[in-house]
Amino acid sequence: MRHLCRRHALGLLAVGGAALLLGGCGEEETGPVDVHWDRDSCELCRMIISDPRFTAQVRGGPKHKPYKFDDIGCAINWLNDKPWASDPKTEIWVAERTSTRTELKWLNARDARYLNGEMTPMNYGFGAVAADDPSARSKSYSFEQVADKILENTPNHICRPSGAKPIG
Repeated sequence: MRHLCRRHALGLLAVGGAALLLGGCGEEETGPVDVHWDRDSCELCRMIISDPRFTAQVRGGPKHKPYKFDDIGCAINWLNDKPWASDPKTEIWVAERTSTRTELKWLNARDARYLNGEMTPMNYGFGAVAADDPSARSKSYSFEQVADKILENTPNHICRPSGAKPIG
């Protein structure tokens, strides 16, 4: 009987240890996730994400889930419809405009600066740079300015009718 109890206890330890190991292998709960180039699609427009210079991600909602976008404009339009858009826990990430598929540099979208006139996947035209980047000293825009410009231009070729309230 003693041998059976010890084997049962060891079995429980093994199952518990495996659960701990598997629990540690889950997806991170903060920050951007990996992009599967030419396979992942934009949450708003459903275009395949292929240009690393303009990809964006939002993490939020009830399960703090990550959502992927091919353009910061899509992320802003999509997020604007969510009741949790202004929740301080909602994260918005944007790729720095010189990113490559092998060297993707994520920036907190709210802290980044944006240059206008870029050829972006959905033609919103904004490329992100770090706030301390020398190019940010020229004519660049804050996240709030970019969000306002994008939302004031709805409807566009993919978005709903105007009357959208700015995210904030």
